Amino acid sequence: MVSPRLRCRRHPLNPVVRPGGFSWRRAATFNPAVIRDDDGTFYMIERAAGTLRPFQCVFGLLRSRDGVTWEHAVPSPILTPAELGYPHGSMQDPRLVKLDGRFMLVAVLRPYCWDCLPTGTGAPEYREVDHPGRVADEPNFSRSFVATSPDLRRWTFVGYCSDIAEDDRDNILFPEKIAGAYTLLRRPLQRFGAEHGTARPGIWLSRSADLVRWDESTLVAGPAEPWEAAKIGGATPPVRTAAGWLALYHGVDARAVYRVGALLLDPDEPTRVRARTSRPLMEPEAHYERAGLVIPNVVFPSAALVMEDELWIYYGVCDTAIALAVVNLDELLACLQPAACGAPAVPAGR
Repeated sequence: MVSPRLRCRRHPLNPVVRPGGFSWRRAATFNPAVIRDDDGTFYMIERAAGTLRPFQCVFGLLRSRDGVTWEHAVPSPILTPAELGYPHGSMQDPRLVKLDGRFMLVAVLRPYCWDCLPTGTGAPEYREVDHPGRVADEPNFSRSFVATSPDLRRWTFVGYCSDIAEDDRDNILFPEKIAGAYTLLRRPLQRFGAEHGTARPGIWLSRSADLVRWDESTLVAGPAEPWEAAKIGGATPPVRTAAGWLALYHGVDARAVYRVGALLLDPDEPTRVRARTSRPLMEPEAHYERAGLVIPNVVFPSAALVMEDELWIYYGVCDTAIALAVVNLDELLACLQPAACGAPAVPAGR
């Protein structure tokens, strides 16, 4: 029997973080990393842009005592593409964990930013900017990297975890080592087809002993439902539960509408999917999820915190602002049983 649809509750103050203020974030703030430190302080790393043309994104740092009301911890960006050697580049979609006593950030670098031209009806049009000194035909794919910090302000670049030729995004570290290895979810955009076991881009997993050299990745899940037919990708760092690793993901349909699903992964071998929602946990419903400055109809989770019996989900809306949704954790896990929510016991394409 399929259980009733589980619904996430939007916070009444949404969006909880909006663009504006500093020049480097006047146009947009979205797709954040969020963590609660040992002293109870919430920290958020925002992806922010001052303009759409060029759409050059940097990372800013905010803090909060309650996880709802936020202020900037520092007035300037904490990490920019120039600091990684690409003054004309752009940063994308940070994910954050604390592991080995350090904050570990996995994010995306695009060597050269684009101009963003919203259409108002779907995905924006992006145009390459003619940057000074760029080599003709140089790849401009997104590339994921790892950086570490003792305090969320000073960052040390560790290395890339994807190849520039593969356009690999949604790289997300598990918050603990598994069998002694750092473990990473990833979404290589061009790795699909019969030879890869998934009809469209999906979620893969790889491991590393040093955060620099990563083994060959294994397919975890591909798209399975119409609401995720175009592609799926990891959303938030997985949360360890008694039932296994709870991993939220985003699914995109043929009309570029972004929705949210969940996977339950085996605690010891997370390439094995124990259960999966067939219906979305979240989809664009509120006005700020259906219309924004950049792209309409987007809910894009990138952080999830366990708060007593609830899961707090932080998500970008329309590449414009940041919102918060809450769901009862036990109800979500009950839904994520193989017999519930129409959840298949194995991923598509495996």
